[in-house]
Amino acid sequence: MSRRSFINQMTTLAGVTFAGVPQILYSATPKYKMGLQLFTVRDALAKDPVDTLKKLKKMGYEDFETYGFNPKTKKIYGFKIPEFKEILDDLNLTTTSGHFGFSEYFNSSDDELKWFVDHCISASKKLNAPFITWPWVHPERRNPESFKVLADKLNLIGELVKSAGLGFAYHNHGYEFQNWGGTTGHEILMKITDKNLVKLQMDMYWVIHSGKTPKELVDKHPGRYVMWHIKDMDKITRDYSELGNGSIDYAKILPDAKKSGMKYYYIEQGGNFASTDMESAATSATYFKKNLRHLI
Repeated sequence: MSRRSFINQMTTLAGVTFAGVPQILYSATPKYKMGLQLFTVRDALAKDPVDTLKKLKKMGYEDFETYGFNPKTKKIYGFKIPEFKEILDDLNLTTTSGHFGFSEYFNSSDDELKWFVDHCISASKKLNAPFITWPWVHPERRNPESFKVLADKLNLIGELVKSAGLGFAYHNHGYEFQNWGGTTGHEILMKITDKNLVKLQMDMYWVIHSGKTPKELVDKHPGRYVMWHIKDMDKITRDYSELGNGSIDYAKILPDAKKSGMKYYYIEQGGNFASTDMESAATSATYFKKNLRHLI
């Protein structure tokens, strides 16, 4: 066989390998671990945390975002933080972010807030989780005046967290995009918060629910959306839904991960389960692996 014939044959074979049957002959390693916000399976966690994690691993989940840390008992899901870390290690699982109860300290003094932040930092470091996230604002605080106060608090927390070698992010819902007399909570936060101290965790469901698009937000604030929440929207009620059962076409609306600055993503479903929380987690995992994982 001549050198030219050999090269032509290998070129043809490469075309078949990568274009014709990529799933059989070529399988790239995903860039990111498939994550889940554990609030999705809160019912199962309440019954048996370890068994729940084992089952989630079998579904393909590798990384988690936690919630529910108690700073007074220093426990999460009934375990001391080092105990929970050992469970994750034994299962070869990780956690990369935690939702912490910052809203309960909205009216607290700076010293009380710093006390809570210190406990969040300590827990995150023991879990080897690089991000701490503010997840929620109580209804009475959803107004322009309170969001200006919130922005200052976010900067304060962000400075403390960054000094500890971790990242800090704010998680959106829908109220940040409501019109408050010509402005929005999101606009207030973007004007006042320091982009070097306060990153963003984009909940794509709520972005779409509010009439925005993820790409639109990333274009305005590139590099700042370091985490994503991916969940679907019921076609009729607009409530939460399993991935693939709802109305959001993620293949079309996902922004560019690099431009976003995305480091971690978490599948989530806050409720409205077709059957049980674990079955919904399994449904979403199957759909995501087949239809979306290769797009990120």
